[in-house]
Amino acid sequence: MKSGNLLLKKKVKAAPFLLLLFSVFIVNGQSDTYNYFYRVYFRDKGDNNIAGFLPTDLLSERALMRRERNGITAPDIRDLPVCEEYIEQVTFLGLNLHSTSKWMNTALFRTVQPHDPALLLGMPFVKEVKTVRVPVKKSLSGNKLDFSTDQADLPPYDRPITMVNGQLLHNSAFEGKGILIAVLDGGFAFANIISSLNTLHLRRGVIKTFDFVTGSGYVYDYHTHGTAVLSILAGRTDGIIEGTAPGADFLLLRTEDTGSEFPVEEDYWVAAAEYADSAGADIISSSLGYSTFDDPELDYKFADLDGNSTFITRAADIAASKGMLVFSSAGNERNKEWIRIMAPSDGDSVIAVGAVDGNGIISVFSSSGPSSDGRIKPDNTTMGVSVTIQTSESSVARSSGTSFSCPVLSGMTACLMQAVPDATNTEIIEALRSSSDRFNSPDSLYGYGIPDMALALKKLQDLHIQIPDNESFASPNPTTGEVEVIFKEPPGKIIIEIFSSLGALVYRKDFTEYAGRSLRLSALNKAGQGIYFLRLRTGTGVYLHKIIKLSN
Repeated sequence: MKSGNLLLKKKVKAAPFLLLLFSVFIVNGQSDTYNYFYRVYFRDKGDNNIAGFLPTDLLSERALMRRERNGITAPDIRDLPVCEEYIEQVTFLGLNLHSTSKWMNTALFRTVQPHDPALLLGMPFVKEVKTVRVPVKKSLSGNKLDFSTDQADLPPYDRPITMVNGQLLHNSAFEGKGILIAVLDGGFAFANIISSLNTLHLRRGVIKTFDFVTGSGYVYDYHTHGTAVLSILAGRTDGIIEGTAPGADFLLLRTEDTGSEFPVEEDYWVAAAEYADSAGADIISSSLGYSTFDDPELDYKFADLDGNSTFITRAADIAASKGMLVFSSAGNERNKEWIRIMAPSDGDSVIAVGAVDGNGIISVFSSSGPSSDGRIKPDNTTMGVSVTIQTSESSVARSSGTSFSCPVLSGMTACLMQAVPDATNTEIIEALRSSSDRFNSPDSLYGYGIPDMALALKKLQDLHIQIPDNESFASPNPTTGEVEVIFKEPPGKIIIEIFSSLGALVYRKDFTEYAGRSLRLSALNKAGQGIYFLRLRTGTGVYLHKIIKLSN
C-alpha cells in the first residue's frame, strides 16, 4: 500500500470528516485562476484493493449502516480511492490536481495554459481524457440559478405540504429527525443569518459545509439559490414559512460555479455526492441540471439523456446504488429552446421532480420528459410555483422553479424515512410512484404525478410492520426506554398518557391527526425502573398497556 493511503487511513481514525473530505477533494484554491480543466479517466485502481482497507477507513459508520439497511455490500471497488501513483505521474507533466472521483475512477486536473491530451493518453494507465473547461466568453444570457421573487399571498404558505398530504406526517411528529440531507447547490449566501433558519442553527443541524469549486469550507456566499432551497427544506416561522423537513440535519455543499457553465461542474457535483455518501447522507437534494454550456462544442444532445451517457447521471445512479435517495430538479426548460429534462434527472434511479402550481396544474416551464430512451420522466411533480422562500435576513417572498419543487419532495421524503426507518431507497421510490395521482396513467409532463405522503407511509408500513391480531400491541416489554406501539388500524386522533404504578401522570401528548399505524415513544428513557401504564385514547377506542421499565 502506498504511503499516501496510509496517511489517509490515519486521518480517518483521527478525524472522520477531514478524512472523508481528503478522499474526494485534495487541492484548495480558486478555480478561476486556472483556464483549462481536464477530466482524466484511469483504467484501474492500481495497487489499491479491498483487502488493504478496513470498511471504516473508507466510509463512516453511518454510511455503513445505510448500506447494510439496503442490503448493499460495503465496501466495494468503487469505494477505493484513485491510485495515488497515477495522479503523481500526471502531475509530473505540469497539471495541477483539483479533485478525484473514486466512483468514476477519474481525476480532475487544471492548468493555466492548454495541455495536449495526447501526452496523457500515452500513459498506459490513462483510458480517456476529456476537456471540461476552456476560457471562452460566457454564452448564456444570464445565470441559470437566478430567480425572481414577488410578494404574492396566494396560494397559502403551506400549500406545498398540504398538496402532498404532508401535514399528516408533520402532525405525527415526523419532521425528518435523524435523516441527513446533502444539499448540492451554487451557494448559500445569508443562510447562516436568515430568521427562518435560526432554529436549525441553534440545534446545530448543519453538520458540515464545503465548497467543491474553491476548496473552501465556507459556503455562505456566491449565490442565494441554495439558501432558497434550504429555507424550503428547513425554514420555520409560524404562519409564514414551513419547511418540509425542519427536523432533518444537513450537509451544505457548493458544486455550481455560478460565474460560468461547463462540464467541470459535473466533476464538482460528483465529488460532493461521494462526500455525502461517505459521510452517511440519506438523501441528496440537487436543484441543478446540465444540458448546454458556454462552449457549444461541449453541449449535450438530447440523445445523451438516456440515463447512461452523461458523467453526472452515471454518478447519480451510483449514488443511488449506495442506498441514498437522489432527487434532482427536472429543469425549467419547457418554454425554452431545450424543452426537455436535464442531466442528472434522466438517471433510472434518480427521482426527477417537475413543478405544478397551487392547483396541481403543470407549470409552463417544467421540463418535459421522457428520457431519450423512452422512460417516464419526470418521476413526480410537486408544487414549484409561488413557493414561499427566504433569502434575506428578515423577509420572505415567493418564487417559482423546479429548483423549489425538488426540496418539497426530498424534504417530505425525509419525513417518510423517519417514520419507516427500515425502508430501502428502492421501496421508497416505488411508494412515491404508486401513491401518486397519475400512477396508472403517467405522462411526459407530470410523470407519475403528485404523491400522497400519507398513502406512501401506509404502503411502506405495510411492507415493514407486522399487523397485530389485537387492536394495539406495545413492544419491547420489558424495555429500557423505547416503546413502539403498533395499531391494527390507523388510529387517527391519539391522546397518549403514561402513569406510574401509583397513578401519577408522568407523560401526555395529543395528536389531532396521526398518520400510519406505528407510534414510537421515548418518554420512558429517563424514567426510573418500575411498572408504568400506557393509555392510548384513539378514534377507534381506548387501549391500556402495562409496561415494565428496566434500568438503562
